[in-house]
Amino acid sequence: MSEVVTGDAVVVEVRVAQTPSRALAIIIDMVVQITVLFGAYAIVGAFAPISDPAMLQATMIVLVVLALVGYPVLFESLSRGRSLGKLALGLRVVSDDGSPERFRQALFRGLAGVVEFWLLSGAPALIASLVSQRGKRLGDVFAGTIVISDRAPRDRGQWIMMPPSLAHWAATLELSQLPSEVAQAARQYLSRWHDLSPQVQHEMGIRIATQVASFVSPAAPAGVPPHAYLSAVLAERRRREQERFARQAARGAYPQTTPPPPYAHPQPGPQPYTQPQQSPQPYAQPQPGSQPYTQPQSYPQPGPQPYSGGNGARRPPAAPAPEPPQATPGGFAPPQ
Repeated sequence: MSEVVTGDAVVVEVRVAQTPSRALAIIIDMVVQITVLFGAYAIVGAFAPISDPAMLQATMIVLVVLALVGYPVLFESLSRGRSLGKLALGLRVVSDDGSPERFRQALFRGLAGVVEFWLLSGAPALIASLVSQRGKRLGDVFAGTIVISDRAPRDRGQWIMMPPSLAHWAATLELSQLPSEVAQAARQYLSRWHDLSPQVQHEMGIRIATQVASFVSPAAPAGVPPHAYLSAVLAERRRREQERFARQAARGAYPQTTPPPPYAHPQPGPQPYTQPQQSPQPYAQPQPGSQPYTQPQSYPQPGPQPYSGGNGARRPPAAPAPEPPQATPGGFAPPQ
């Protein structure tokens, strides 16, 4: 990973392309160029007996220039930094500030590529890419560009887990107003959380958590980190979706000749299936007279009872806890 400062003075992390992938992309491009040259030579050679020798020689020079210089320049300019080899390996050429590659930069790279790859067999490009921290070859240094990997890393396949200390609070959330796009943005942030620097983790987490908090109630307890808040919201949302799908499957999975299972509603009606009180849930509401969840020490609240309310309602404490130093919007904890 490498940091890129955009024109708006925003630091963005990009994944710099590795030398083996870049070398393979260059080999693919060179194979395409050689194939085009052989095809052009065959076509021009067919007209050699009836063509002027000077015209034939000029045509061959133009074809060589188009194949060696015009191919990468046109492809990278029209496809926003991609040639056929880079497209096959998920690479892209961008400016040093993260903006799309310009025609001037593609031209510098194409001209330098003739010297680096075709005249000197790629030795200067290999040495320069090994010395540079961002893997730049000479054409990138002259053009002010960088080659990045445009493909996102594979998902680790891990579920978004519910923080145990927030399970009691998450069971009281109102999630019906949360848009799917916002939830998807939070899910992508959590999947990339370990690949981000601590500063980017916190800044992006605060922005996404504040956006999610505008659609979700009640508010998070004071001092909750943004990633923990988003994990609790998404885990509770997934749990409720799984319960809804299970109820839908239970209504239509059993024919009339098969007796209903013990947990299914015996008679059809306006509400064919209701949530049984005796069935334990991962984050079930506490019964009166019991206290299944205790207030975690990491998020202290004033008063003897952290959450109180009548008729099963959950309300935040009457007196909010004092904000820690350098508090961030939404009550989320600052980075350590």
